[in-house]
Amino acid sequence: MNKAITELQSVLSTHLFTLFDVQITVGVLVAIPLIYVVGIWLIKKLAHIATYRLRASGASADAVHLFKRIFYILASAILIVTTLDVMEVPLTAFAFLSGAVAIGVGFGAQNIINNFISGWILMWERPIRIGDFLEVDGARGTVESINTRSTRIRRVDGVHMLIPNSKLLENTVVNWTLIDYLTRTSVKVGVAYGSDCKLVAKLIAEAVNIQEEVLQEPAPVVIFEDFGDNALVFEALFWVNATVERDLRRIRSNVRFAIDEIFAEHNVVIAFPQRDVHLDGTLQLVRQAKEPQ
Repeated sequence: MNKAITELQSVLSTHLFTLFDVQITVGVLVAIPLIYVVGIWLIKKLAHIATYRLRASGASADAVHLFKRIFYILASAILIVTTLDVMEVPLTAFAFLSGAVAIGVGFGAQNIINNFISGWILMWERPIRIGDFLEVDGARGTVESINTRSTRIRRVDGVHMLIPNSKLLENTVVNWTLIDYLTRTSVKVGVAYGSDCKLVAKLIAEAVNIQEEVLQEPAPVVIFEDFGDNALVFEALFWVNATVERDLRRIRSNVRFAIDEIFAEHNVVIAFPQRDVHLDGTLQLVRQAKEPQ
């Protein structure tokens, strides 16, 4: 038994080649893949257990995402250092190589580094979180993931957008759900001249208040907006809890349906464009004589 162990140790210690003044033996070549396989499996297992417990404790999706990022980076660094220690490779051996890489990265990958750092700022400061509804350059959508280089947003039409992280920090971004889901919206309607304005305002208020989605605090407000060219213009302002633009459009549509129905019940006419043509002088009808056949 001892002889077999001695022979195995002799085989594992067999020198194969030298790399960075480090002797690579059979044992090192066997240990490196084994360390990586076991290490990667262990990292994924621990990450899965930790994220599962975080979700069970009620942590937000972006907090879990940030934890996974930090955990994978630290665990990978530990795995690399462990591997180098097994190989007995000093970290000073990579000093020159790391310096050259740093210079190359500094000149050729400025945008990548900018987006990388911006991604960590987004995950750490959390001005934008997973599930938030954003408006960026006229496009609206929900944040699905914040990655190292870019943020993935699903627009209201179902199309996915990849936005560089630096753009989200350097430009104006409207976050509809940063603090809460409260959103104020409005519906305008024009009625014919001669309508009872106080009755119209009362009917619009009733149409708004019967909607379950409309909040009573702050209370809805009906404003006599203007004497328009063809109509008396009224505007209803009200607050709702809306997570996406689709909710706002649906609620406004329901309010318009209700206004149309309640106006019809009280014989209130919704105005439409009209033009009065005035002619000065007299009109003469000119009959063209038929030409002989």
